[in-house]
Amino acid sequence: MKETRTRRSFDKAFKLMVVELHKTGKTFTEVGRELGISGDLVRRWVREFEATGDHSFTGNGKPVLTPEEREITELKKALKEAQIERDILKKAVSIFSKSDNKYSGS
Repeated sequence: MKETRTRRSFDKAFKLMVVELHKTGKTFTEVGRELGISGDLVRRWVREFEATGDHSFTGNGKPVLTPEEREITELKKALKEAQIERDILKKAVSIFSKSDNKYSGS
């Protein structure tokens, strides 16, 4: 039988502590072994902290965006919606233009 494992979650303070432990000169594996987590997880957290600094570990997969990044995200969403609407209208025009020829005498 396969044992089910519950997914553990770690708060921001714990992740920052892990990053600080690694900065003391310990390897990813050493830090992981001391805290009962994998070295790969330590490596990922250190890499995330180095990339985003204080904006790291926002929780629930929702990164903290700068105003410019937020605007870009909103504009991309609006563009995608406009492209979908355009495609729908193109299909509707082609459908109605075909049906006009069929029933022109009624």
